[in-house]
Amino acid sequence: MEIIDNIKIAFRALKANKVRTVLTMLGIIIGVAAVILLVSIGSGLRGYIVQQFESLGADNLIVMPGEINMGGSEEGGGMPGAGAAVPKFTFAHLRKIQAAKTVKAAMAYTENNGTMKYKGKTQTTQVSGVGPEYQEIRNQRVARGSLFNLSQYNSAKRVVVLGQTVADELFGSLDPLGKKISISEQHYIVLGVMEEKGSLAGIDIDNQVFIPATTAMRQFDMEYIPSFLVQSQSSETIPQTKKELERILSRDFEEDEYSILDTKDLLKTISQVLDVLTLALGGIAAISLLVGGIGIMNIMLVSVTERTKEIGLRKAVGAKSKDILFQFLVEAVFLSLVGGIIGIALGGLGSIAIGRFLKTAIPLWSVTIAFSVSALVGIIFGVAPAAKASKLDPIDALRYE
Repeated sequence: MEIIDNIKIAFRALKANKVRTVLTMLGIIIGVAAVILLVSIGSGLRGYIVQQFESLGADNLIVMPGEINMGGSEEGGGMPGAGAAVPKFTFAHLRKIQAAKTVKAAMAYTENNGTMKYKGKTQTTQVSGVGPEYQEIRNQRVARGSLFNLSQYNSAKRVVVLGQTVADELFGSLDPLGKKISISEQHYIVLGVMEEKGSLAGIDIDNQVFIPATTAMRQFDMEYIPSFLVQSQSSETIPQTKKELERILSRDFEEDEYSILDTKDLLKTISQVLDVLTLALGGIAAISLLVGGIGIMNIMLVSVTERTKEIGLRKAVGAKSKDILFQFLVEAVFLSLVGGIIGIALGGLGSIAIGRFLKTAIPLWSVTIAFSVSALVGIIFGVAPAAKASKLDPIDALRYE
């Protein structure tokens, strides 16, 4: 028989059993849709975090106490405030760093938790001690009011710039500029409100306040500067800047007493972790495709039993075993392909719907892999039923009740 005739017969058989056909495809539809949806969420999350991270300064270097490995393990060191390493950086070190040729800007940086109070309203948040260079280094501007100036910084004035979340919690629709608030029982004057940055990896960047690093060190009783944020002249000069920082710090510290982290390396590490997460999500969803394939095989095996007389009749009038084999393979592959197409469409629609609340992105490779696997599933799991049908003896098949 001609191939085209076998395909027509296969389609007629599927059309004659619409409910069974739809139920058989359901496993593939769910599997493909799940792969597309979960991968789109993972990819979107990765793109969003990378974008947010870069917006905070892609040409920055972070100088920390102790030896910190990019893989996350620590040897005698830790993140500022973690208590793993004792910082011994001073303002003398900061001035030397600021004077380096390849350094565009540098500042002291501290992090502490504090309780904000204003007329009975309370908000616990991060208190960041920064320098006047903060806006340039971290690429975050003051939306209303202004940041403290060099004079206020040098004299350790109690002035504060609020993150948008803190401003909303404490003041609501009121203008906070010029108001007095207390930070851990110390009174501060509000100079401004930072522009909104959103969240990064689930952390609300706007839920913090900014005070002079000199003021923070005095209030929180710090003898040494916990860390430095350094901005290189450009992203191309980061390696030279890193060497210059090592030269300056090596005069007073041993190699394992400090770490210089490149934000690009940090970003690369974060991207690798998120890539693995995205693949893991896709792999988990792909299990649904396996279940769908098993479903196709089971339904097709049942179909072979139900259509035993039909198969015997076709063989009796001249159909060969390879024709029967081809017909059942076509049915299985068709179910998988159509199920895959519907699954891709549903996954895309689901991604668009979720995209209103969470950043999503559908990479082309996920669609290609999901569709290819769905077709492969039809071939692999359709072989056993097709082989069983092709091996039926026509006489026994015609006598089957």
